[in-house]
Order: sequence, then C-alpha cells, then structure tokens
Amino acid sequence: MASGTYLADILDAHRRRAEADHRPLAALEAEAVAAPSPRPFADALAAAGGLAVIAEIKRRSPSKGDLDPTLDPAGLAGEYAEAGAACLSVLTDSDFFGGSADDLANARAACDLPVLRKDFTVGEADVYDARIMGADAVLLIVAALAGDELERLHTLAGDLGLAALVEVHDSEELQRALDVGATLVGVNQRDLRTFEVDHDRARELAAVMPPDVVAVAESGVRHGADAARLAEAGYRAVLVGETLLTSNRRAAALGELRGHPVARRGVTSSPPAPSRA
Repeated sequence: MASGTYLADILDAHRRRAEADHRPLAALEAEAVAAPSPRPFADALAAAGGLAVIAEIKRRSPSKGDLDPTLDPAGLAGEYAEAGAACLSVLTDSDFFGGSADDLANARAACDLPVLRKDFTVGEADVYDARIMGADAVLLIVAALAGDELERLHTLAGDLGLAALVEVHDSEELQRALDVGATLVGVNQRDLRTFEVDHDRARELAAVMPPDVVAVAESGVRHGADAARLAEAGYRAVLVGETLLTSNRRAAALGELRGHPVARRGVTSSPPAPSRA
C-alpha cells in the first residue's frame, strides 16, 4: 500500500469518501449494467498505426497547480480527436485535480474516442460509477490497492466491459499486475509518492514486460524524441497531459508524439527483484 505525501493524502481523501458513501452496490451495479456499451479502448490503441496517444484532459495537478481551470472538455476533446489522438483520459477527481464526472461525460459526447476515467479507484463503487458516467476504461493504481483489492476490481471492470489500465511504478508492482491477469499496463514515469519523474523506469520495465501486454507510458513525455524512445522500447501508447495542456500549438504537439514505429518486445526473464538498497 502507498506511503508518502502526495499519494497518501489523495488516497486518504478517497477512502474517507468511500466510507461515507452508503449507496447500495446492487443499485449501482444495475445502473452500470444498463448504461450504454463501452467503446473498445485497447482496440483503439492497437489500430493507431504506430505509437498511440492517450490525450489527457485535466484542470490542475497537485505538483503544477492550475493548468487550465476554465478549459472546455468538449472543445478540447474535439481538438484532440481531430489531431489524431487514439483515446482520451479525463480526470474526474475534484479535490486535487479539479475534475468531475461532467468533464468526462462532456468530453466523451464531443467525439468518438474511447475515454479512460482517470481517478483514484479504491472500491467497487468507483468502478460502477466509471461505467455509469460513460467511461470506457478505468485506472487501477497498484500502489493504491492491496492484493485482493486489485484482483477484485480488475475482475469487476472486465465483467462490466471496461478496460482496466493497471498502473505500476516498479518491478514488484508489475509482477502484481501480471498476477491478476492485466493485459493493459501503464508505467508511470512520475512517482506518485514524490511527483518526481524518472525516465529510466519506463525503459527498464519495458524490457521485462511480456510481449502480449499492451504497454502504456505515462507522464514525463515532453517531446517527439521522448515518444520515439518509448516506442523503440516497445510501448504501444503514451498518456500525455501537461505537455498538451500547456502548449499553444496542441495539434502540432500531439502530432509530434504519435505514429512512431513500435518495436516488438521480447521477454527472457521475470521482472527483476526490487532493490533492497
């Protein structure tokens, strides 16, 4: 489980909210099952023809503060779609990122792209809510979930037809993701405990990731050269937020990131043991 300032504070807030949520899970399940069918998230990444871009919509972040608190999610979604994004990621956390379910619904209604609900999933209600608000994929952060929680929520997402992007930060977390059957794995180059970026992390984990896993690199992708290096390491997609949100030439910036040839990964060993240093 997580420890440290940023992630611990965020998770504490989400778990307190979950404890105060007394909605019956059976009612949420019925509403989720009745929601429109999700769009195929992983298929959209595979069909991108080279490195795919998951373009993010968020108003602020704990590390950077306000990015664009007045942004129009629908307008930005249309802009991303026209520029060639394969999928969208929309922050729905309100306390730390300024997002909402409405942001996701408005972005999804403005285009045909599959949408990831980017939030801190801590229980079944979060997964049901993702489907209810119109998400096509849900984020599961390994560092935020105990082993039984990760397996349970990953299974629930699949049962609801949602893709599960399982986020890892090191080899131990990667093994946990693989143990629950994750086929869509995100490697966050930003440590959510400190919010510092480590570019070596993505390359090291790509080298030991099974070739049948769809690998997504998250955070710290600033330029076309960054994207090209990740594609050469075998990443199928990059999830990019601040680089696009703070650019005054978003379409061109997105174009520089997408389409790089993706190398095929080969695995000859299990993920390395975590450092004891």
